[in-house]
Amino acid sequence: MTSILTGDIIKSRGTQSQDVWLEPLKKAMNQVAKMPNLFEIYRGDSFQLEIEDYSESFETAVYLKSCIKSIKGFDVRMSIGIGEKTYTGKTVGESNGEAFIYSGEMFETLKKDKQNLKIKTNSNAFNKEMNLFFKLALIAMDNWTPNSAEIVKLTLENPNKIQEELAKLIGISQDAVSKRQKRAYIDEILELNQLYQQKIKTLL
Repeated sequence: MTSILTGDIIKSRGTQSQDVWLEPLKKAMNQVAKMPNLFEIYRGDSFQLEIEDYSESFETAVYLKSCIKSIKGFDVRMSIGIGEKTYTGKTVGESNGEAFIYSGEMFETLKKDKQNLKIKTNSNAFNKEMNLFFKLALIAMDNWTPNSAEIVKLTLENPNKIQEELAKLIGISQDAVSKRQKRAYIDEILELNQLYQQKIKTLL
């Protein structure tokens, strides 16, 4: 069992230089991928990533979104597919299985449904419940400012650091960190991640 994230960068073609978002995306992928062959960037602004510990797939999606939304004017849409992997290729794009199929199928619905994060597994009940939770969480996440996204990124990269330590990393006050975290609804998103991990382990 594995998880596949399929995504693309929103408004990527409205910029003269792809490096604005491409380099942060590559850096984020290297941060979360266990090996280089587990992610691929293709068609300019699309990507696919395998997260072998599928319980980490939602947090990974949140992290990638925080990295891209830290750049003013950009966002990302993603689908998560969880299921079996029946073929392992040299790259993630050459591999196959139901996780890849589910992720691809769900990705095709994102624009039509106007929802920037969705999931598909072999459980319709789980899918329905989690996609509703994601829809609610996106009310906050889709509206992150670059400062809000940056503090989410920093919090996820340094889960054991307190606000004062995070403040020193980016040269702001502890009070400013607290306010940014509240505006980003980071506590609620982390609570949702805990629920997601609990439910997905009992489901699969």
